[in-house]
Amino acid sequence: MRPPTIIRCVAFLAFPCLASISHGLGFRIPDQSAEATARGDAFAATADDPSAIYYNPAGITELSGTRALLGAYAITLKSRVDLSSPPPGEKSHFSSTNTDLQAVPTFFLTWKPENAPLALGLGVYAPYGFSVEYDDNTPFRSLAIKGSIQYITVNPVIAWKITDTLSVAAGPTINYGKAELVRGIVNPGDQFKFKGDGVAYGFDAGIMWNPHRMHHFGLTYRSATRLDFSGHSTVDVDQFNVATPFGPVKVPATHTREDSDASFELPQNIVAGYSFRPTDDWNFEFNLDWTDWDKLNTVTIHQPSGDALVPFNWKSSFMYEFGVTKKLPHGFKASVGYVYSEKSVPTESFNPAIPDSNRHIFSGGIGQHYDHFNWFLAYQYTYGPRRTIVQNTVADGDYRFDSHAVSLSLGYDF
Repeated sequence: MRPPTIIRCVAFLAFPCLASISHGLGFRIPDQSAEATARGDAFAATADDPSAIYYNPAGITELSGTRALLGAYAITLKSRVDLSSPPPGEKSHFSSTNTDLQAVPTFFLTWKPENAPLALGLGVYAPYGFSVEYDDNTPFRSLAIKGSIQYITVNPVIAWKITDTLSVAAGPTINYGKAELVRGIVNPGDQFKFKGDGVAYGFDAGIMWNPHRMHHFGLTYRSATRLDFSGHSTVDVDQFNVATPFGPVKVPATHTREDSDASFELPQNIVAGYSFRPTDDWNFEFNLDWTDWDKLNTVTIHQPSGDALVPFNWKSSFMYEFGVTKKLPHGFKASVGYVYSEKSVPTESFNPAIPDSNRHIFSGGIGQHYDHFNWFLAYQYTYGPRRTIVQNTVADGDYRFDSHAVSLSLGYDF
């Protein structure tokens, strides 16, 4: 079934700016506002700007009037592979080739009448995405040449301030995704490719409890979704020669294309946060962020000529997020953060298409708030230490990852 027209229109507007990117924790993108990115995404118990729709929708009960936040997260990344046993005469190291700057846009809008217990919000953001591509002549081309997923979410929410200290919120998520998977067959130039898109539906919810000026707590839940990609697969084989006793025989090039589909299980996610505020000018927060990747097992690409299997078999993992914010004179504030992201891809199902690893993420930023307008700018560096894969396959070797990112948010309070 093709995606509904309204969802395809939203995706058409967003995807020219939406590049798939690879982050820690599989291919989740937890960076949805510059201020949260600067704090290491430790924001579930703070959530004091419209990006709360993503980080904790219950937080929008603290935002009176109409507020809008427009942002972008831009990243340049590189994955390096040092093979253990390169073919004779081949070089031993390869790097991913898509190292250009890639950007993910976000938009959030909230509305709450003064002294009213209810608040409404709308978010458009990209919670998942990855793209890794290697040269066609890599020794592990039969496992992976390119893997790419693009994903965008439309998320309306409603929040209710039950008491002066307790708020709850919930809303549906309408999600549109595109996928492309490419791997080699025999010789360079020969490829199997799958491309498809689809729509999935889910929901998110949040609780915010502020029992004391110094102590704030937040809890956010995002449901699992099943994305049914519908598209086509192609097989391209270049012309080649076959040796025979009578001399070489040319085998003509072939190209086949057929309808195909695949279902992709995206995980549920729970974030718990605690914010400690010793004074009005300081905010320390720790978040424990869990993603249920256990649901992502083997994906079957169904096609008339026979099914193709793409094994994942991932494991659930955590992100440990810590952030500090200090308010400064003249409406300025500065933040720093650190995240430790556990790997989600076990060694036995490792694939160079998603070179996941444990990662250290460092960030910092500064912003300013005026009467109506506000801005925030953040920088983020991600370091993936060497991960050694030994499975007696062509992918055996050492994998390293690093990335540099900047995030900018512009807000306006009407």
